[in-house]
Amino acid sequence: MHFELSSEQQMLVETVRRFVETELYPHETLVEDTDNVPADLADEIRRKSKELGLYAVNMPAELGGGGLGTFDTTLMERELGRASYGLQMMIARPSNILRGCTGSQIDEYLLPTIRGERHDCLAMTEPDAGSDVRSMRTFARRDGNDFVINGSKHFISHADVADFVILCAATGEAGGKKTISCFLVDFDTPGLTRRRGPKCVSHRGYHQCELIFEDCRVPASALLGELDKGFELMGQWLGSTRLQVATTSVGRGQRVLEMATQWAATRKQFGQAIGKFQGTGFKLADMKTELEAAELLTFRAAWKDDQGTMTDTDAAMAKLFASEALARVTDNALQIFGGMGLMDELPIERFWRDARVERIWDGTSEIQRHIISRALLRPLEA
Repeated sequence: MHFELSSEQQMLVETVRRFVETELYPHETLVEDTDNVPADLADEIRRKSKELGLYAVNMPAELGGGGLGTFDTTLMERELGRASYGLQMMIARPSNILRGCTGSQIDEYLLPTIRGERHDCLAMTEPDAGSDVRSMRTFARRDGNDFVINGSKHFISHADVADFVILCAATGEAGGKKTISCFLVDFDTPGLTRRRGPKCVSHRGYHQCELIFEDCRVPASALLGELDKGFELMGQWLGSTRLQVATTSVGRGQRVLEMATQWAATRKQFGQAIGKFQGTGFKLADMKTELEAAELLTFRAAWKDDQGTMTDTDAAMAKLFASEALARVTDNALQIFGGMGLMDELPIERFWRDARVERIWDGTSEIQRHIISRALLRPLEA
């Protein structure tokens, strides 16, 4: 297992880095100040990313996607992770769950999403069902050839600009536990209401929404995958999205380290650059070491996914370590910048705020530790 990049992979990294620096960085202040990505800017980013072949890279080439493997997609995600989340998410990587589309769903949802004509979001979290997914109350009841959905979802990322939602809802019970199914629901379906959720301190321009389902009727053809098999589909999504969190955490951390290193080399106190003081230099050393370790864990998980051997534990370890490393890196960077680090004149305070959510969404750090510890203990249990 060697992570020395091929010439093609190095070209991919350079292409994405150049795109991020020229097409995304210049708009970060606007997005931060307005908490919004203007529609014309979003369209421009999507258009330019398509021209470079950076759109829907995680989808099969035979369906019009980029056809990149997980490791190559991870290289791209790392570079995109250096930019504001609201901007980088304009370059869509459709949910892997959509690969489960069949029949008319392929032409109605999968292919248009790959082409960038439609945009998806996924709704799993509820007010009383975050980490405890099985306690979700949103229920889809079979009624003839339809399903009738009632319930609510919150913290649904990107729902404000999506055309349809991949909905996770309870559909029954087996062995004393709820069974879950997934549905494709258009946002213009009667009975479905979406509204902007509370303003978050992290990732300005990337909004969270609340979805309300009140006797929302969808045809049986809206069922994605098999009835009561939603946990299997969600498991596929969670593995890839946790790997994405790990990857973007590495990319963002590397940008923060570069900025902190430059500051430490030029900021002078007591007649010399502050980087020469052990208290600052050792912080930089720790930041570099943690990011290298996080990158290796992430690369290893991505490589294993391409081999078909990545486990939940691999994704959990990458997500856990990388997100917590980013928290320490941004906190140390703010300390190096001192009082200026807290001023909105510099982006350090934004990186610091943005880093906090990575340990919560797509599975909290506690959930990742639970996954890892259960994998260790399970073989030893009677």
